Amino acid sequence: MPARGDHEARRRDVSEAVWRVLADRGFGALTLRAVAAEMGASTGLLTHYFPNKRALVDYALEVADEYTSGRRMREAPAPGLAALRAALLDVLPLTPEAARMNRVWVGSWDGALADAGLSGRQRRRYEDWRARLRVHAAAAAERGELPGSDVDGLVATAAAFTHGLVVQALFDPELFPPERQIGLLDGFLGSLASADPAR
Repeated sequence: MPARGDHEARRRDVSEAVWRVLADRGFGALTLRAVAAEMGASTGLLTHYFPNKRALVDYALEVADEYTSGRRMREAPAPGLAALRAALLDVLPLTPEAARMNRVWVGSWDGALADAGLSGRQRRRYEDWRARLRVHAAAAAERGELPGSDVDGLVATAAAFTHGLVVQALFDPELFPPERQIGLLDGFLGSLASADPAR
């Protein structure tokens, strides 16, 4: 049996190969053969880790989660609306690496729609994301920067707007360069703030 250090090193190699396949070719191209080729290894070695395609997909989602949670996040200049803006900017494909990460997640949606287990996992990811956004939106409402009558609705709207912008930017990056994405997000947040009848 290989030493634990060897096993962990091999697992890191597998993780990096899985990520490269996802980022370069998407979930549709994710196979044991593709990952093995990326590693310069045999498919037999990978069957030690993944007995079937579903196990490989599950692991790929874990890898994508790790890359997503491990990325560097913006520091908000202030709580409330500024923190909400920073959190939404972190989702947009404003850099090549952010675009790759978004392509991975958008590519995973097809499989998730067809699989109840994967669909549930994706639903929980959205729930977690909205919960993180809600903290900032609630603070913005308390500070009088955003309407406070329906914070959950505001968060759902902000999440939907941002992911809609992600998809458009992925399909047409020339029409939606980073500066335009930022401008559209700022205009959207401004429209939410100005909708408050108390302002």
